[in-house]
Amino acid sequence: MIPRRPERRSGTARIGAALLLAMIAAAAVQLAAFWPGIMIWDAIRQYRQSLSGVYDDWHPPAMNWLWRQLLPIHGGPAPMLVLQALLYWGGFVLLAATALRAGRHWLAVAIVACALLPIPFVLTGAVLKDSLMAGALLFAGGLIAWRRADEWPLRIVAILLLVAAATLRFNAVPACLPLFVMALPAAWRRTWRRLALATAIAAIPLVLAMPIANRLLDAQRSGVELSLVIYDLGGIGKFAGVDTFPPVGVADPVAVNAQCYKPVSWDAYAWWGPEPCPIGFTNLQPAFAARHLDPYALWATAIAAHPLAYAEHRLAHFNNNSRFLVHDADLPTLSLQTDPNPWSFQRAPSALRDTLGAIAIGSSHTPLGWPICWLALGLGTLWLAWRQAERTIALPLALSAWLYGMSYLPLSVASEVRYHFWTATGIALATVIVLADARSIPKRRLALAFVPLLLVTLLCVAARI
Repeated sequence: MIPRRPERRSGTARIGAALLLAMIAAAAVQLAAFWPGIMIWDAIRQYRQSLSGVYDDWHPPAMNWLWRQLLPIHGGPAPMLVLQALLYWGGFVLLAATALRAGRHWLAVAIVACALLPIPFVLTGAVLKDSLMAGALLFAGGLIAWRRADEWPLRIVAILLLVAAATLRFNAVPACLPLFVMALPAAWRRTWRRLALATAIAAIPLVLAMPIANRLLDAQRSGVELSLVIYDLGGIGKFAGVDTFPPVGVADPVAVNAQCYKPVSWDAYAWWGPEPCPIGFTNLQPAFAARHLDPYALWATAIAAHPLAYAEHRLAHFNNNSRFLVHDADLPTLSLQTDPNPWSFQRAPSALRDTLGAIAIGSSHTPLGWPICWLALGLGTLWLAWRQAERTIALPLALSAWLYGMSYLPLSVASEVRYHFWTATGIALATVIVLADARSIPKRRLALAFVPLLLVTLLCVAARI
């Protein structure tokens, strides 16, 4: 899946061994720095459910169930940390090995360099659905790149990993679909009609993966889907200056909502903030039920009645989520500390961890940590990769990462760095694979591919001055 060059066997084994040792050393540093794994509130809630075997759907029950299966090996976050690291580094090993098999030594080096991007490197040390999903996508992408045309077992493993990844985030389907289609035989996508049919067929198990997993695990409904509905209703109310919520006993809901709404996240409407909004999840959920209101119907009606306000809200939030025209100090930073928990899982002070964390946080104030820059780079990479569609893994990687990042435009409720783990990693890999053939790309086309990144970066810097 990476174009082959004439065989250059001399030195390949030596370079391969050196790269493998470098990845083993980097993985050892990663595990040593973050052992037994960072656990923020999300992971603490998930671990509690893995211990009880009773799940709700606020966080992916499939991950909670998997964690429960690992408990006999070792309690706490350590098994999940090891699993995430194995998937992460396993994917890079497969991609680098594919490049070496094609005689592309420098490409293999560049692929390994992508594994050292500071933010993904640190996030792998945190037990998160985002980290587990990115690891599954990486390993699946590595299998798809490595396999030969007749190697169905590797195709099947890759497809199973992608279906598993689709159970981890409600917006995972755009990330999984391009890789799933690439895992199918080339004959299935030889024409546009076949490609469309293969895409439609591949989408079915991905769309059904999360609801089926939740049903099989008897996960209780938590109302998590209301977070998006409530945030969008609040955003529409803010920008349209109207009341979009069902009555909850608040005297001036328009003014109250205007104070509560923040384009960064929906947290003010949740119950965990320091000053929860008087209009929020805890009283809106029963209000919908008491009045027999369908939240989605109310949501759709509000969008139809105030489309410009909805667009303003979504663009304002995406501006923060993608860290575009903002100040980094106004946004959440990386979570590098384990939150208090009843099992006393904590990490001893570590100069190594502090150093890696400082590098990652520092990079979050540069284009490496601005998702909008990765999305802009992804546009250029997609344009370059389109002509390599059948010869390289670059196009499905870029499309997967770009579509996933853009899915946060209509679907996001927060602005966490971790949401763009896969966006940065997938686009970085796709870009180095495409640029390995830079000599065969017309210079004008190559230069134009970087125009979106240049313009977006300049705007990001200007906004921060």
